[in-house]
Amino acid sequence: MSDPKRKKTTARGKRMDPKDREAMIVKEAVLYFAEHGLEGSTRKLARQIGITQPLLYRYFPSKESLIERVYQEVYVQRWNSKWDSLIPDRSQPLKQRLYRFYKEYAAAVYDYVWVRIFVFSGLKGVDINDRYLAIIREKVLEPVCTELRVIGNLPTPEKEPLSEAEIEWVWGLHGMFFYRAIRHFVYGLPMDTDIDAAIENDIDTFLAGAKATQKKILKKAKG
Repeated sequence: MSDPKRKKTTARGKRMDPKDREAMIVKEAVLYFAEHGLEGSTRKLARQIGITQPLLYRYFPSKESLIERVYQEVYVQRWNSKWDSLIPDRSQPLKQRLYRFYKEYAAAVYDYVWVRIFVFSGLKGVDINDRYLAIIREKVLEPVCTELRVIGNLPTPEKEPLSEAEIEWVWGLHGMFFYRAIRHFVYGLPMDTDIDAAIENDIDTFLAGAKATQKKILKKAKG
């Protein structure tokens, strides 16, 4: 969870295997966009790497294709497919499932480049946010809402579809988790050294009033 320290790149003039050079370009692009935002120019990126802009475009024919590769590298590859089945797994209490998910998720995304590129992409209007948040909704928010209905002996989503109010409510839990990273990697404030304990506190607070809150949301939805 430390901020990377940029080291001067000395790629200019070196003969490199194409795969190695492509990986180097992607690695440097990730750091560059995290530092300067997605509006940073490929010309400046190439200069920082120590290559020409035409050479960069030989690997990535457009800035959009490079940003797409960054998205795959930073966001898609860090998503653990095992998380897809973790929250719906009723062999253990929901609290324990949420503890495990958010602790493992923090280890993957409480990171300088992950947080800053995500924020910059939202400001720039790049669809990284839309695509990634769709994953969060499908694989985290909706399953949590479903499991809370099961615990509360409330109608399943098959009988009564999840409401946007429920989704918004569970966004609150996810928001507590994400804002901790914003405070550190965007605002530069110190992060709690015991991340696991902080995550457990967030989840405990959320679950303490979950049953009553969800019933209230469903009752209001019915009018």
